[in-house]
Amino acid sequence: MTLSQSTLTLEQLTGLDESHLCEYQQRLIHQDVHDALAALQQAAAEAGFELTIASAFRSFERQMLIWNNKFNGVRPILDSCSQPLDTTGLNELDKIRAILRWSALPGASRHHWGTDLDVYARNCLPEGSQLQLEPWEYEEGGHQAAFNTWLTDNMGRFGFYRPYAVDLGGVAVEPWHISYFPVSQSLREQLTPSQLATVISSQPVAGKSHILANLDTLYSKYINNICEV
Repeated sequence: MTLSQSTLTLEQLTGLDESHLCEYQQRLIHQDVHDALAALQQAAAEAGFELTIASAFRSFERQMLIWNNKFNGVRPILDSCSQPLDTTGLNELDKIRAILRWSALPGASRHHWGTDLDVYARNCLPEGSQLQLEPWEYEEGGHQAAFNTWLTDNMGRFGFYRPYAVDLGGVAVEPWHISYFPVSQSLREQLTPSQLATVISSQPVAGKSHILANLDTLYSKYINNICEV
């Protein structure tokens, strides 16, 4: 699979600048992903699936809001089974690790790049129900199971793969999360712990002092620890 030579500024890599993006069906994606995504979506339609984007680009501000709300107890932190976690006995670092199972650090989300998407088949979603983006929906017996199988068998033809296909001890399995490898791989190599530290240091990120003190370890386990193509 040919890698793109795409490079982004630090602001673009960390979701502070949107100038590398283009609009696609009312979402923002990396401009170099447009044609491949359109082709994947067309192939899905021909197979009977209405491939729909649940989430594409996510700004630093949006990711920080998600993060801060979880860290401060406004939103629940989920355990590996997607159930609310009792955080009363957790220290600051343990709480950070628990959040990272399902939510990326602000500045480190692959959604900042516009290369990574959360997808589902809209026509497979039961009428009157709301998508949860939880593993059971994509597993055998779940409403997205057939689409999930089709995606596994076909997305590679269009350059997409799942960075969180297997639990490697960092981020939990996310079958809905696909990434356009020819661009995302090069961007992954561009973002370094020191660059991330520069951005986090300048922003009101909850738990910042503990994040920065442990960033190398967190980066290794939760950011760089992904499945390969």
